[in-house]
Parts: sequence; C-alpha cells; structure tokens
Amino acid sequence: MKRLATVALTALAPISWGSTYAVATELLPPDRPLFTGVMRALPAGLLLTALARRLPTGAWWWKSAVLGTLNIGAFFPLLFLSAYRLPGGVAAVLGSAGPLFVVALAALVLGERARLRTVLAAVAGAFGVSMVVLTAAARLDLVGIVAGVVSSASMAAGTVMTKRWGRPEGVGPLALTGWQLTAGGLVIIPVAALVEGAPPALDGKAFLGYGYMMLINTGIAYWLWFRGIGRLTATSVTLLGPLSPLTAAAIGWAALGQALSPVQVLGMAIAFGATVAGQLFAAGTKVEPFSSTEENDRNISMDLTDVPVRR
Repeated sequence: MKRLATVALTALAPISWGSTYAVATELLPPDRPLFTGVMRALPAGLLLTALARRLPTGAWWWKSAVLGTLNIGAFFPLLFLSAYRLPGGVAAVLGSAGPLFVVALAALVLGERARLRTVLAAVAGAFGVSMVVLTAAARLDLVGIVAGVVSSASMAAGTVMTKRWGRPEGVGPLALTGWQLTAGGLVIIPVAALVEGAPPALDGKAFLGYGYMMLINTGIAYWLWFRGIGRLTATSVTLLGPLSPLTAAAIGWAALGQALSPVQVLGMAIAFGATVAGQLFAAGTKVEPFSSTEENDRNISMDLTDVPVRR
C-alpha cells in the first residue's frame, strides 16, 4: 500500500506536465518557449531552495549543476527545438522513448536488471502514445529528430544520475529539487536571451499561466518526481512517463474540443495498460531510500551484479 501511494503521487508529475500544451497555447505569449522554460524553472527553484533553507555544499555544487542541466537546462531547449522542427505527434513519440533510455542506463549505472517484460512495457507504452499522437501527415526533420532523441536521453540520464548520486545526508527532496531547478533555469537564461531577445510584455492571462507553470507544473511536479526517484527504482518512475501525452490528449478532447478517433482511444488504452503493467512488474523490486553519496558509492561498488543493488 505504501508503494502504491508513492507511485500515485509520483504519477501526478507527468500528469501535470500533460497540461503544459493547453496552458501554453491558451494563456502564454506565443513563440517564447525558452522564456517559458526560464519562468518555469528559475522562480520555482529559488522558492523551493528558500523553503528548504539549504544550499549545496562541497561537491554538490557541481553535482546540482550537472543534474539541473540534464533534467532542465538541456532538456527544455532541446525539447522545444524538437517541437518546433517536428509535428507535435512525432516529438511526443520521441519523448516517449525516454523509458527505454532509462532501462538501458539503469542497467549500466545502477545495476537494475533490464527484464524483458519491463522492456516490452516501455515499448508498448511508446507504441500506444504513437497511436494517439501520430498523423498520416507527419513529416520528419533530421535536426528535430536528433533534438528529440537527445532531449529524451538527457532527461533519462538525469533521472538515473539523480538516483545514482542520491542526496547529501540530512537533505530532503525539496532542497534537491530547488537546486536542480535553479541550476537548470540559469543554464537556459543565456540561450533564451540569444535566441528570443528581451522578455515579452505580460498580461493577466500570462501571469496566471506562468504562476501555474511555476508552482504546480514545475515546483510541485518536479518535487514529486525526484521524491519518487528516491523511493522507487529509476525504471519504475520513468515508466510513468506516457501519462504526460495521454493527459495532453485527454485535456485536448475535454477542454479544447479536439476529437479522438477510435485508433487514438485504443492507443490511450494500450499506453495506460503498459504504464500499469510496468508498475506491477516493478512491484517486487526492493528499493531502499536515498542515502548519502558516499554510501551509494560503497554499496554499488560492492556488487554491481546483485539485483536489486542497494542505493
């Protein structure tokens, strides 16, 4: 029951991210995705860090910078580049490949055994998402494809390394989330200034949209995500990813008047079923909470072939 509650809370993160498209198109200034990335990450990161009242120490300054770049600073711009160069459906399918990257990296870095049924669940999830979002008119663009694949790989690496490094002793997920969001937002600022120029003028709708993005869609969502990484396997967490495009499709149907074909409904059922199956497959895997980095290194080095490896 405790694991089920953790999975349910962690799932709220990708569900929240599924609302990003609707909020961006209905409330935010057009053609400013990098500015939106900064507004999502940096204020939320500073707020969470202030609430946690903890700053990084020692090696955690550069570790926070690396994790923030992988999970936020590189992921957001590459994701937006992919979205601009490709139809939304193609970009979403490339994003849904993230669990496959995590399965491979978790086996290499964390010693999590890549079970066939887990791989099949990840593949089925990506296939279901493709049925929901791909259209016959979808076009391919090499730069967009590379950006989409690298963005998925970046988030996957960030997820695995967040699990690998754990947290400093006595530091909770609130502080760790704040450090990463702050670092990621700072990485995006120069890119946004170079590509998009000065910030746009904001009206009441934009303030409402950015407030939601900062507090709910980013601050709380990423806190739940990193909290889940600390309590579940990296593979289990990433298999919740298809809930994001499924939520986006559901919101498009319910709130934006977008029709869903029978094929799309079937795809939603397949992707959701794969998500549930992935959690059932991982239910028997013992996971220990985050410990200090030093203990993680010692435990992992003792036996990389033992499953599950202590973290």
